[in-house]
Amino acid sequence: MSLPKRIVLVGPMGAGKSTIGRLLARELGYRFLDSDRIIEERCGANIPWIFDVEGEEGFRKRETAMLAELSTEPETVLATGGGAVMRDENYPLLKKDSVVVYLRTSIEQQIERTRKDRNRPLLQNDDPEGVLRRLFALRDPLYTSLADIIMYTDRKSPRLVVRQVINRINPKTPRQQRQVRKEGRNHV
Repeated sequence: MSLPKRIVLVGPMGAGKSTIGRLLARELGYRFLDSDRIIEERCGANIPWIFDVEGEEGFRKRETAMLAELSTEPETVLATGGGAVMRDENYPLLKKDSVVVYLRTSIEQQIERTRKDRNRPLLQNDDPEGVLRRLFALRDPLYTSLADIIMYTDRKSPRLVVRQVINRINPKTPRQQRQVRKEGRNHV
């Protein structure tokens, strides 16, 4: 089995999509893309500001446009926003020539990882734990239905999760994969 064109990471906020995505891309020799960060760069504003000005629906439209653009990028690991699964039109964009990995984590782990992060507009209220529980109940079935691989991240180091993802995608070692790609480039 060869490596997929893209690996798409989905899951709730605090699951480790950006951290694991960067490490995974480095290990595979792929580029790392974070849809939320690219949206912020292009808008010149952070996500909370976009939510304030355009609302969640405005942000979701931007997110769909970004996913349409990024779904054509080869040899990438794409970290998506937690709500990317909320629009049906995103599903074919996320699945296109990709292996979708759901990084699943507990509510407790999400609370621990997000409690000091002010860049998460949905959690800026008096009951962030309640919000995380409601979002999990709504989104977990969507992540699960979309995923080719479900990877549990609680109490695991990012490097361990990366190794487990690579083993599930392709049991060859990353070094063997890099050598195969290098040899392929030399013969072009």
